[in-house]
Amino acid sequence: MTWVTVGLSAGTLVTMAVVFSYVLGWANKRFHVEIDPRVEAIIGVLPAANCGGCGFVGCSDYAEAVVDGKAELTLCNVGGASCAAEISNIMGVEIGESLPYRPIVHCGGNYNDRLNRHDYQGEMTCAAANIVADVQGCTYGCLGFGDCQRVCTYDAIHVIEGLATVDYDKCIGCKACANTCPRNIITMAPFKASQMLAVTCSNEDAGKEVKGVCKVGCMGCKACTRVSSVFKMENGLSTIDYEEYSDECMPDLLAACQKCPQNRLVFVGKPSPKDLAKTEDEELPEVVTADFKTTVDDTEWRG
Repeated sequence: MTWVTVGLSAGTLVTMAVVFSYVLGWANKRFHVEIDPRVEAIIGVLPAANCGGCGFVGCSDYAEAVVDGKAELTLCNVGGASCAAEISNIMGVEIGESLPYRPIVHCGGNYNDRLNRHDYQGEMTCAAANIVADVQGCTYGCLGFGDCQRVCTYDAIHVIEGLATVDYDKCIGCKACANTCPRNIITMAPFKASQMLAVTCSNEDAGKEVKGVCKVGCMGCKACTRVSSVFKMENGLSTIDYEEYSDECMPDLLAACQKCPQNRLVFVGKPSPKDLAKTEDEELPEVVTADFKTTVDDTEWRG
């Protein structure tokens, strides 16, 4: 009797295994979704960072969007121009110049430069402090609680003396810091050279109000705009039009730096030997490997 029971059980399991195998095999063929070979090819050339800097969940999601015509071919800042070129070959289309985008922090005031700063006892994050009034006098400036630092997986941004500071040697342009900043003071700019000029302030208030909350804020004096057309005034604040930014503009940009009474025009990034050779006869303003920006409004290519 025992052997009969065992035999029936074994037979039942074998029958079930055969039936389920058949059902699964049928379902695999019936519901199989063809994958465009271009998707797999693009995934193969992407860096597999899955950083989300392209605006998609991961590299595979971005690859599908490219093939479906829902995304540009140059969104992978991590892979850079070489990656974009390979994707263009896979898609059989031509792309123009692909510039690396890197973050610029538009704020130049450290703890000692900020006025009317109060003792904050809440959650030590920028996101929480941003909804609390009177944390500091400047409502545009870097809060300095390090949300950008915590979200960066490449150790490329740190808070130093209360200011977010970009390490351009490590930065890959994944946009994580720009996306997490609650005041939108970190923006992505096209680095046409390894060293780019930036306006390290985002305060849009009038000069008198700016002086009341920060020792180094932009006064909106328009001195820079009178020297170079690359500078534009937006809501009382000087910004840089990076579309017009070029090597030919460098003499005027350097002159504008000397005119700025608050020294808010600062070169960010790491100058290459080529960049230094271009300006070997010029007196450059302070060169930093990290900078901060502050802006309540979401702005593209803020100077």
